[in-house]
Amino acid sequence: MQLFWRMYTYIKPYWLLFVGAWISLLLNNAANLISPMFLRTILDEGIAKLQIEQVWYGTGLLIGLALIRGVFSFTQAYWSEKLSQSFAFDLRNLLFEKIQSLSFAYHDRMQAGQLMTRLTSDVEQVRSFIASALLQFISAIIMLIGSIVALLSMNWRLTIIAVMIIPPAMVVLGYFMKVVRPMFSTIQERLGALNSVLQENISGARLVKAFGRESYEVQRFAQRNESLLEINLKSVVAMSSSFPLIFLINNLGTWAILWAGGSQVIGGELSIGELLAFNTYLSLLFQPLFMLGMIAAQITRASVSNERIFELIDTDTEIHDAPDAITMPQIVGAVTFERVSLRYAGAESKVLDAVDFHIPAGTTVAILGTTGSGKSSLINVIPRFYDVSDGHIRIDGIDVRSVTLDSLRSQIGIVLQDTTLFSGTIRDNIAYGRPDARDDEVKDAATKAQADGFINELPHGYDTVVGERGVGLSGGQRQRIAIARALLLDPKILILDDSTSAVDTETEFKIQQALDELMQHRTSFVIAQRISTVRNADVILILDKGKIVGQGTHDELLRENPIYGEIIDSQFGIQLHGVHAD
Repeated sequence: MQLFWRMYTYIKPYWLLFVGAWISLLLNNAANLISPMFLRTILDEGIAKLQIEQVWYGTGLLIGLALIRGVFSFTQAYWSEKLSQSFAFDLRNLLFEKIQSLSFAYHDRMQAGQLMTRLTSDVEQVRSFIASALLQFISAIIMLIGSIVALLSMNWRLTIIAVMIIPPAMVVLGYFMKVVRPMFSTIQERLGALNSVLQENISGARLVKAFGRESYEVQRFAQRNESLLEINLKSVVAMSSSFPLIFLINNLGTWAILWAGGSQVIGGELSIGELLAFNTYLSLLFQPLFMLGMIAAQITRASVSNERIFELIDTDTEIHDAPDAITMPQIVGAVTFERVSLRYAGAESKVLDAVDFHIPAGTTVAILGTTGSGKSSLINVIPRFYDVSDGHIRIDGIDVRSVTLDSLRSQIGIVLQDTTLFSGTIRDNIAYGRPDARDDEVKDAATKAQADGFINELPHGYDTVVGERGVGLSGGQRQRIAIARALLLDPKILILDDSTSAVDTETEFKIQQALDELMQHRTSFVIAQRISTVRNADVILILDKGKIVGQGTHDELLRENPIYGEIIDSQFGIQLHGVHAD
């Protein structure tokens, strides 16, 4: 109930729609509750007394009530559906905005398929509950109470027999909800797992085909699908075993009323019209119990989805602006690490351990180390993709945690190791960080990244639409567009995570020429994968197990640091001879 109360806070802006649906529901239920009275009039005052006028009068009233029910059924359905769709629209936007605010650490832990399920299937389950089950539940309660009142007003002895069916029916419903709720939670989890396999295979289709693993992936998907089918069938069995019990209770109640009521009709205590009206009210009493049975499934499913949705909404945004955060002034680019340590959530050891260095503005820094030494972690903490566990990172003497994320990241250009392009034009992808950039600025950034040449050869130049994730472009072309995207920001701090790893030697040379010129006036951190990066850097940082074990120029480290020589040998091999020759 607490979760559903929270859900109400998101429905509140559309309270007029709820009121309209509520009034329509009340009037529709009132028409349903009045109908048996008119039916009794037709039988007792018209047919039994051979009064044709009463028959026509009562029939006309029933037709009028049917029309009224039709009108209010439409308005109830329309307004409740509009309410639920508006709610779902807001909730999807809220969840997507929340996902955008979550840290790298959260996305490291959470599967993409699980997040997709929460934004789609879980939201739809709650929307469906609001559209139908919520008002149906209220309608069932109204009809239940209204039917009991009508039955009492007609014959209190038969009413006692009628209400005896309610307790066993509620016991069956309670058992059903207790058994089925955990199943629905498992269903949503397994649906998320299925979506994860689907998402991985769609994004990794080329890799699957390259290794000939289509049969394996088909089998993996089939296993997840079978797991989902299994739990769905279990929930169907639970529902199928519960509803027949309610029908049985209903039939037993009807039999008891007909037996007792028939005896009263024979004894002259009850008219045929009253017995028929009473039996109709009995149907109206049973109907809410059937509705509650169906609604119980929807409520249970919606409560599970509601819980999963609010679990995401309540997730702590680990990386956020401090309450007193200021706007980062225009930076010069000096970067200082003061005893910086980083431990990822759930990890036993630190990936950065008491890292200490100062980099003056305008310096090109090459970061070197073996796999797992902490190179990517070092550059990820500068724009606060992760927050440090201990120590401070300062840019121009200002702690990065004391400024707003937007003002910090807008002044840092980043080219990540995994190049990501979005569906849209090449111009849109280059101008992703500056959507208002002029065409000449976009072209200039592309030219500096050695991308203008191949872009102009495309069918529509800068207006060429790239496929999802940049399908249709080579790895080198995607990399150069990513570099142009970073350069368009004209950042004072530039981070290149293996930014030339996907290009050939000739293209790398062209890119390196542009980068050498651009790095002269900005602080650049480059994870070194090419020997040219090492040789041209102003400062080289050597990382080993999260610690700085060497710092200096290439020549200094080659003379003084044996670890540097080992890394050069292991990573660049034969190129070392050229290094020594210099």
